[in-house]
Amino acid sequence: MAPPSLDRRLTPFSGRVALDALRGLVEAEFTAGAAGAVSVPLADLLAQPRGARDRQVVLGEALVVIDRRDGHAFVQMGKDGYCGWLDEAAIGPAVRPTHRLAAPATHLYPEPRVQARETCALHFGSLLRVSETEGTWARVDGGFVPAKHLRRVDDPADDPVQVAELFLGTPYLWGGNSRDGIDCSGLVQAALLACAIPCPGDSDLQARLGAEVDGPLQRGDLVFWKGHVALVTAPDRIIHANGHSMDVRHEGLADAVARIAAQGGGPVTARRRI
Repeated sequence: MAPPSLDRRLTPFSGRVALDALRGLVEAEFTAGAAGAVSVPLADLLAQPRGARDRQVVLGEALVVIDRRDGHAFVQMGKDGYCGWLDEAAIGPAVRPTHRLAAPATHLYPEPRVQARETCALHFGSLLRVSETEGTWARVDGGFVPAKHLRRVDDPADDPVQVAELFLGTPYLWGGNSRDGIDCSGLVQAALLACAIPCPGDSDLQARLGAEVDGPLQRGDLVFWKGHVALVTAPDRIIHANGHSMDVRHEGLADAVARIAAQGGGPVTARRRI
């Protein structure tokens, strides 16, 4: 059993098996874990096997498998330490990616030809191993992707707002982390991680980032409400994925503050600068 003070989202303990790092903190079987990676384009990270979605993960993201049950594996994600259950079919061996997908989405093709029927869609932040380039195409495991959609893993973006704006118009999806659907904290995490800024997966965890802003807001700051976060694009403007418009869009900060309060969401709870 885990002490109530441990956040289940960040505690690598399935209720039965825990990582060795938790020895002395929980009663469990212990394991060093097995390194792996997400092997499908997009997968739900669940609170329980066949349970509710907490977050989503994308192709190539590193993980550690801690436990297995009912066709699912309990894992801890490498990018943010988030723990949960994945369908075992979504897990493959660890990879050493060279590039990440920097476009909001793209397609994997069986051959380097735009007329070829796509194999599948790929999502922003997917981690890929490029073996060679052929003209405007990059050969990766499983096929080809447009080289212009990729960025080397050691070449981060430098403007989280610009990254977030790639998702303008994306439909809102609770727990979503892709161009198919994204939520407020998923948008902020995608923007910050693309700029090599560490960022957890949920807004209450993100509210611990950086330092409180006492003066005027500036581009790249974060504004929080209970259960919601937005990224500041200008002192009086934000971008956020929100359940009111059900998509990612710009909004005036004063308008958002008034609307959220009128809808019972309460006042701004924090303003943070990374």
